Amino acid sequence: MTPDTPDTVKTPPSPWVARFAPLISGKILDIAAGAGRHTRYFLDRGHRVTAVDRDLSRMADLRDTAKLEMRQTDLEAGAGQLPEGLFGGVIVTNYLWRPLLPAIVAAVAEDGVLLYETFATGNAAYGKPSNPDYLLQPGELLDAVDGQLQVVAYENGVIDDPRPAVIQRICAIRRSVVDIRLS
Repeated sequence: MTPDTPDTVKTPPSPWVARFAPLISGKILDIAAGAGRHTRYFLDRGHRVTAVDRDLSRMADLRDTAKLEMRQTDLEAGAGQLPEGLFGGVIVTNYLWRPLLPAIVAAVAEDGVLLYETFATGNAAYGKPSNPDYLLQPGELLDAVDGQLQVVAYENGVIDDPRPAVIQRICAIRRSVVDIRLS
């Protein structure tokens, strides 16, 4: 990898993602990757990563990284879709496009982990996003994985860092046998 750009140095991985990252093995799908904070984090951990975003320019410094596949696509456009295949880890932060939720859950491989964290109803009191189209309803992530993934952790509430916001987040595993080791 090339040296970090100022944009990537100032944005560490989400504490939620970092907390549950040890549960993940295999290839990562980073949806709405943005500047690539989670792409970079998992590359540094030795994973192969597929990063998807409509604008990959903020990850230009990573273009020649051997373990990285970059897919530029507008997931909200009619032709927008996730890369084919199953992934050991599917990461989504600060992004919500409800029509994509079933495909996101389906992209999690057996023993794979979904880490999803984004804004929820009530966030308007703290700023943007405030449009209900971009705010999860109470229990919406639980409903999205119900009957398909095993929930390891779920939270819905106010956070203070990096700024006050209402967040909903889930860590869920596609596993037929209950044997999840938490550290």
